[in-house]
Amino acid sequence: MSSSAADPIARFEAWMAEATKAEPNDPNAVCLATATKEGIPSARMVLLKGVDARGFVFYTNLESRKGQELAANPNAALCFHWKSLHRSVRVEGGVEPVTAAEADAYYASRARGSRIGAWASKQSRPLESRYALEKAVAEYTLKFGLGEIPRPEFWSGFRLIPRRIEFWQDMQFRLHDRQVFHREGEGWRVEALYP
Repeated sequence: MSSSAADPIARFEAWMAEATKAEPNDPNAVCLATATKEGIPSARMVLLKGVDARGFVFYTNLESRKGQELAANPNAALCFHWKSLHRSVRVEGGVEPVTAAEADAYYASRARGSRIGAWASKQSRPLESRYALEKAVAEYTLKFGLGEIPRPEFWSGFRLIPRRIEFWQDMQFRLHDRQVFHREGEGWRVEALYP
């Protein structure tokens, strides 16, 4: 089955809109899988912060484990699971950094406490005590006072540029509906998969 007019991004946006109404918490939560340059995988939950024809955007501390893995091996996978809708979406592809302007705009939209937290957290590194984190938050709160809180150079985002997007819908008797879209040039080829 093939279709150059098929648009998996539009389908994803429609499913996300339904999930936003149906899921009680964080419908944009997604499992992000990365790997070291040697291919050793790791996965964790992140929040999707944007999607368009260019790809799927999330943000992180660039010095975190995921930031380091993406720098060493710029390939990743996402897996959304909306339990209340009996649906999931898998996305695989390469990653690229978002622009500084995109990162600045998103960072500025975050709550003040979250912006201070980005400065205070040495994400993924050993934490000697909860007090050390709270102390760092207090120090940065004092440092920035009531003024602007600039985006740290070590904090930015990535765009996963999809090569493959799979839509999974739960069906009776485990005869699930699976459709996978493969990037082909500027378009997509779509095929059905056995459950």
